[in-house]
Amino acid sequence: MRLVVASCSARYSGRLNAHLPLATRLVVVKADGSVLLHSDGGSYKPLNWMSPPCTLAVSEPSEEALAAGVTAVWTVQHQKSDDRLEIDLYEVLHDSAHELGVDPGLVKDGVEAHLQELLAAQILLLGTGHTLVRREYPTAIGPVDILAKDPAGGTVAVEIKRRGDIDGVEQLTRYLELLNRDPHLAPVRGVFAAQEIKPQARVLATDRGIGCLVLDYDTMRGVDDSSTRLF
Repeated sequence: MRLVVASCSARYSGRLNAHLPLATRLVVVKADGSVLLHSDGGSYKPLNWMSPPCTLAVSEPSEEALAAGVTAVWTVQHQKSDDRLEIDLYEVLHDSAHELGVDPGLVKDGVEAHLQELLAAQILLLGTGHTLVRREYPTAIGPVDILAKDPAGGTVAVEIKRRGDIDGVEQLTRYLELLNRDPHLAPVRGVFAAQEIKPQARVLATDRGIGCLVLDYDTMRGVDDSSTRLF
C-alpha cells in the first residue's frame, strides 16, 4: 500500500463529473489497483476513488499547470469504462509504501454475525423469489454482508446491523456507489437490515431508495415460534 499526503486537486469524469479543489489530502494506492482520496474527516468514506481494474500513470504537468504549481499529474483510468480520475499534485508532504501481506478479512462476532448467517439461510425474508449469491461479497472498500438476486435478476446488496442507525445507511450507500460502477452487477439496490432501525436511519434510507428490513432474531433462530403463541 502506498500512502501519499499532498496538496492536490482532482477531477473525476465518466458516468459522473466531480471536482475537488486544492487542499491537503491523503491519497491511498492499494495493491489491488484502487486509488482513494481522503480528507481529515468523514470517517472511512473517501472523497473520491477509482476501483479496480484500473491503471495509474504519472505524467509531467503542462506548462500552464506547472506555472500554477503542479508538480505531477496522476491519471487513473478504469479499464472497463470511460471513468477517469485525474489528480494534480502540488506539494508532497509524505510518500511511503508498505507491504501489508494477505489480509484474512473481516471476522464478525456476536449477534450481528449470526444474523448474517441466518438471513443467508432464510434469504426469502427479502421477498419471494430472492436467491443468495454469497455472503461477505468482497469489494475494494470492504465486504458487503450479503449479495442476492431478486426475482427479476436484479442485484441486491444487504447491510446487516444489530442496531440500525445513520452510519449504517451511509456505509451501505458507499457500497452501492461502488457496486453500481460494475456493469456486471448494476443496477444494484440496497436493503438495510437490523433488529432495530432508528427513525432517522429509516428516513435517510427511504430518501436514498434503500429498503429497510427489521429482523426478529429469536424467530429466525426458531426460539420464538409464533404458531405456538396465544397472542
